[in-house]
Amino acid sequence: MTAAKARGLSETRILLRHVMPNSLIPLVTILPLLVGGMIGAASVVETVFAWPGVGRLIVESVAQRNLSVVQVIIMLVAAVMITTNLIVDLVCAWLDPRAAIAGAR
Repeated sequence: MTAAKARGLSETRILLRHVMPNSLIPLVTILPLLVGGMIGAASVVETVFAWPGVGRLIVESVAQRNLSVVQVIIMLVAAVMITTNLIVDLVCAWLDPRAAIAGAR
């Protein structure tokens, strides 16, 4: 920051080009964990408040031992988690190209 200010860059340019990419990497890395937590929390909230939804459906399917519904929901959750992890990897490589080069070796 000090070197960028010494070069005469504006505050906006410093924030967008230097601060934002470095500060977004940890935030983007935590995103898949948050998505998994939201899916788990949906089951609890929908069951407690008797709201219809995928979370309540999986709880009722497990209670009724409806294996086919449980398998489909687990596959959908897995697909969402895999897609989220792929997007996070691509965004991290875009934010920090050094990490993408180091991971390729």
